[in-house]
Amino acid sequence: TTVGKMIFNQPIPQDLGFVDRTKPENRFRLEVEFLVGKKQLGQIIDRCIKTHGVPKTSEVLDAIKAQGYKYSTKSGITVSVSDATIPPQKKEIVAGAEKKIDTITDQYKMGLLSNIERYNAVLKTWTKATEDVSTALQKNLDRYNPIFMMADSGARGSMSQIRQLAGMRGLIANTSGKTIEIPIRSNYREGLNILEYFIASRGARKGLADTALRTADSGYLTRRLVDVSQDVIIREDDCGATEGLEVYDVKEGKEVIESLHERLIGRYLLEDFVDDKTGKVLISKDKLLDDADASLIENRGVKRIKIRSILTCRAKHGICKKCYGADLATRKPVKVGEAVGIIAAQSIGEPGTQLTMRTFHTGGVASAEDITQGLPRVEELFEGRKPKHLAIISEISGKVSFDEVKKSHHVVVTNNKTGESKSYLIPFGSRVTVSEGDEIKAGTRLTEGSVNPHDVLAISGPEAVQDYLIEEVQKVYRMQGVDINDK
Repeated sequence: TTVGKMIFNQPIPQDLGFVDRTKPENRFRLEVEFLVGKKQLGQIIDRCIKTHGVPKTSEVLDAIKAQGYKYSTKSGITVSVSDATIPPQKKEIVAGAEKKIDTITDQYKMGLLSNIERYNAVLKTWTKATEDVSTALQKNLDRYNPIFMMADSGARGSMSQIRQLAGMRGLIANTSGKTIEIPIRSNYREGLNILEYFIASRGARKGLADTALRTADSGYLTRRLVDVSQDVIIREDDCGATEGLEVYDVKEGKEVIESLHERLIGRYLLEDFVDDKTGKVLISKDKLLDDADASLIENRGVKRIKIRSILTCRAKHGICKKCYGADLATRKPVKVGEAVGIIAAQSIGEPGTQLTMRTFHTGGVASAEDITQGLPRVEELFEGRKPKHLAIISEISGKVSFDEVKKSHHVVVTNNKTGESKSYLIPFGSRVTVSEGDEIKAGTRLTEGSVNPHDVLAISGPEAVQDYLIEEVQKVYRMQGVDINDK
């Protein structure tokens, strides 16, 4: 161990469970022996509240604060211009990209590429160049580089800001949201030339204008949500619901956005969790699930499990304690009379200000549509509007095949059991998400885009819509780094 670690551990209680104290060799080990950033500090405090309660934790927090100030007074970190180290590979990468673009332009002049293809190829090349520079930058940064330490610990700044300081600013969108072909090759350390400065100033201005508009929008969203949910109050102990909501990992592509583990903590199971072999009840349905229970369920290899949910609550007025679960402020079962509807409305509305308003473009002809993100997306979900850029969804289950009629694409879904088949016209330029011979269920998306909740309701029923809405709202907030509970 080191002196620094010992000093760091002074204010922190030594029984938080980071170290297994039952083993004799661990008796004198320090509780916290890992690198502590903002996230880890959060976990330490989390455990402290669980083991020691709030009064003790507030003392611990004061001690940590005092210690932090003491040592940063003795020796903080300084940041100088030369700390933004530009990766030596940058010149080569930019030159390589320029060469590639010359080739693309030549092909376009020869008539091998259409203008759209040329434009997309150029964007792709520059995006890749920007990514390569930023990878080179990350490898090149010293672990003790002051700027890196600041971003890495979560104190201030982020990797994307360091990229602008020492990497390459990359492509910028113009006011209508179309990406400009000319990237900003310099970074702030080298300084921008006149043209680059001009291109960049658009974005800076749009940022300020957006912020002013966003506050009003998010306030109005909060007001509408409160209006709808103000009658949702905890009114009884148990409604005796026999149905629940099936929870599972929420994914965007391959990335898990919200894990099953997170979705279980603080909820009640619909049925007792039983060991298949012995029939022994492992977790009763009357127990509020905690961290350990959630891990137990996950370690058993369970991918989907039903929990009590307010969406299926049977209470005549308001909702019941069991369907809601834990009060997120105290981590104990919620009390009767708590106005959970208003709490939920405010919890969704408040981060609304942090959500960005940008609709940004993706490279590639196929998905060259705007993806509505941020606040407008949350609004359209809650209002049940028909989203822009609808995905086409299949109304029947069956096998996929493609059919080309007079230059237009059709996806045909055939159900061999019932013998019915439906053909869907794919509009020009949308990207198909299924492939020949796939077996799909009713309600599967055939093309990229957002699904209209009304269609999901008609085809797959109310449970599917509830799942879809929870998932989509979570996606918007999680992509922006805001954690909200499912409730």
